[in-house]
Amino acid sequence: MAVIAILSGSYCHGELVETAVAEQLQYPMINDDLLALASERHSIGKDRLLRSLTGPDPFFNKFSRERQKNLAYLEEALAELIQRDNVLLTGCAVFLIPGNIGHVLKVCLIANQRFRINLAMEQDHLAEAAATERIEEYDKQVASCANYLLDKPAYDETLFDLVVPMQDTPVDKAIEMIRGQALSDAIRTTERSRELAADFLLAAKVKVALAEAGHDVDVFAESGRVTVRINEQAVRMGKLESKLKRLAGDVPGVTEVTTGLGPKFNPPSLNPWNRIEMPPKIMLVDDEKEFVHTLSERLKTRNLESAIAYDGEQALEMLDRDVPDVIVLDLKMPGIDGIETLRRVKGSHPDVEVIILTGHGSDQEQVMAEELGAFAYLHKPVNINELAQVMREAYARKTRKR
Repeated sequence: MAVIAILSGSYCHGELVETAVAEQLQYPMINDDLLALASERHSIGKDRLLRSLTGPDPFFNKFSRERQKNLAYLEEALAELIQRDNVLLTGCAVFLIPGNIGHVLKVCLIANQRFRINLAMEQDHLAEAAATERIEEYDKQVASCANYLLDKPAYDETLFDLVVPMQDTPVDKAIEMIRGQALSDAIRTTERSRELAADFLLAAKVKVALAEAGHDVDVFAESGRVTVRINEQAVRMGKLESKLKRLAGDVPGVTEVTTGLGPKFNPPSLNPWNRIEMPPKIMLVDDEKEFVHTLSERLKTRNLESAIAYDGEQALEMLDRDVPDVIVLDLKMPGIDGIETLRRVKGSHPDVEVIILTGHGSDQEQVMAEELGAFAYLHKPVNINELAQVMREAYARKTRKR
């Protein structure tokens, strides 16, 4: 039998259809298993994994590769779960499954806007404007995922084996259509489709290894032979390719690795702002005195001079006397903590770029920092070259504004 993957638009009777199909075919629904497996294995909150799936990119994603890593974790978990067949997956994770696995049935349940608005008004007692807003917000999330993963519109019919127009299809009929397709010979599991599912799992494991090393890549596998497509820029591309081959080759099951440029690769920009060399005025704020002095000295070797404050209150006093371009800010400090310091800095000097650098941050604090306008959110210990580059990028952003 098949793996069934259903994407439903909001207010298209999706839950009714999905639940009934799972019950009739005695298929477990693996959405919770997917999040739980990825979350437990990699110590990432489920909400954070879902945010990475539905986007948009965190502002600092260019430096942290957070979205790439979290999607790799989800892809690995999904690839493991579908090895056992006879499961049902719903939601945007559908886009993670490659289209070449023959025993996967991809279904889209969608309806016209009028049908969805009317159903939202009836089911949830919403005014028309509120119903429209809720539907558009859901579609925006689905579109972000489809565009990022596949460069396609959210409900593009070419992404699915079966598209059901729910404004014209009774729920019982939709259930029977999906059940009939799932039981057909066209979707049955074959030796070849199992091999392709195994290739998907191997590619996912390689992608996790490369994403954790900080690389933005696409990975494909066939019988142990792995192809890595590079989506990032590098000064020495040959050195990068050698590193990727080594990392991918260390994954069990990989017999051969080739590399090439991926669809998201952009050649180096000719934008003159990318060549900014002028060191910005930097303030380092951290109550760990030994750490912050060592950090300041290491930045000096990269022509980045910095002032030092040991807590939020001292940083705000210094800010009144001399406004820096970039602040590197710890979160856990006595007195005024990092979040409150960030709020006050942005309130009085919105053009100052703030980089959070913490060893004890939580998912909730990261979200708060993003909402308050932090340029980047980095974790200790940090690679000094990465931090220096983030500082220069922050300064470039401020200079462009000015």
